[in-house]
Amino acid sequence: MRIPVEVPATVRVAFWCWLAAVGAGMIETILTVTGEENQDGLATGVAVRAVVFTAAVVVSWQMLTGRPWARIVLTAGLGVIGLSSLVADPIAWLANGNSIASVLADSSMPDLFFGAVRALHVIAVLAATALMFTPPSNDWFRASAGGGDPLTSGAAHPARRV
Repeated sequence: MRIPVEVPATVRVAFWCWLAAVGAGMIETILTVTGEENQDGLATGVAVRAVVFTAAVVVSWQMLTGRPWARIVLTAGLGVIGLSSLVADPIAWLANGNSIASVLADSSMPDLFFGAVRALHVIAVLAATALMFTPPSNDWFRASAGGGDPLTSGAAHPARRV
């Protein structure tokens, strides 16, 4: 996949962070499916995740092409709702008086691997969300909202004109 040079580095890196988040989510899903003893509702959960992951990739691509609405959808859908779903249980668990040291001591290697992938997932979402709102990104989306597709118009992106 070739990303046009006109796209600011912050937007390009945000795109790759979104793809990393999707990849981490896919690994988490595989680990959950292979380690799950209770298979009730598993197919539905996997199907929902597949739809979310596919939508995330499609909307991330739209964000990369300068669509301002895609930045908002990613922020609300994955940056707020998705991130909340990733951290709600661990925060509640810690709020109930549990400690990270005890869970690390009692965890198996697969548990630690899952935790590392979840941490990567959270970091990728936070990074992507923040990068989409840096000054170069804001300029890119503002110029893109002014009309035309900055990647297919054949002209230089309005934010890059001198």
